[in-house]
Amino acid sequence: MASAIDRVARVIHQSLASGQTVEIEGLGVFRKTAAGYEFVPQTTPQVFVAYAVEDLVLARRLCEALREAGFSPWLDKDRLLAGQNWPRAIDRAIEVSDAFVACLSPRSVQKRGQFQSELRYALDCARKRPLEETFLIPVRLAECPVPRRIAEHVQYVDLFPDWDKGVDRVSAAIRRTAAKLPPLRFTAE
Repeated sequence: MASAIDRVARVIHQSLASGQTVEIEGLGVFRKTAAGYEFVPQTTPQVFVAYAVEDLVLARRLCEALREAGFSPWLDKDRLLAGQNWPRAIDRAIEVSDAFVACLSPRSVQKRGQFQSELRYALDCARKRPLEETFLIPVRLAECPVPRRIAEHVQYVDLFPDWDKGVDRVSAAIRRTAAKLPPLRFTAE
C-alpha cells in the first residue's frame, strides 16, 4: 500500500505530465519545463484577509490593492475550492500567511461567526511568533470600535477617509515583516 507521500507525489507527477501546474499554497508552484520539472517558490508575502460577508466588496478592493502592491492576498471567496474542507483550509491559510489583515467594520466587530473565529485563530497564531514580528494588522473600513483585546496591543490602520494612504501603511507593515522572514529553502532527500 502506497504511503500518503507516495500518493501525493504521484498526483503531482500526473498533473505535471499532463501540462498542469501544481500550487502548494503558501510555498510555491511546481511546473513542467523543457528540461523537466521545476519548483518556483512563492516570493511574494502571503496576506490572509479576514472580513464579514457584508464587507466583501471592500475586502476585494483591499485584496486588489495588496496585489498591486506586490503581495499575494488570500481571500476565501477566491481561494476555496468546491468540496474543500473549508474550516481546515482557512486555518492552514492563516498559519502559512506572512500577515493577517482583519477588516474591522461596524458589522464585523458586532457579528458572531466566521470572522470572529478567524480573528481568534490569528491571535493564537500570532502568540507563537516572535514578539517583535508583525502578524495581525487590523484595518478599519469605517468608524467602529476596535476590539479591546486588539486595541490594547496592536496599532490599527484606518482605510478611511483616505483609502490610498491607509493601504500604503498596511503595505509598509507587510513589507517590514516580510523583510525579516527567513528565505524558504528546499532540500531533496
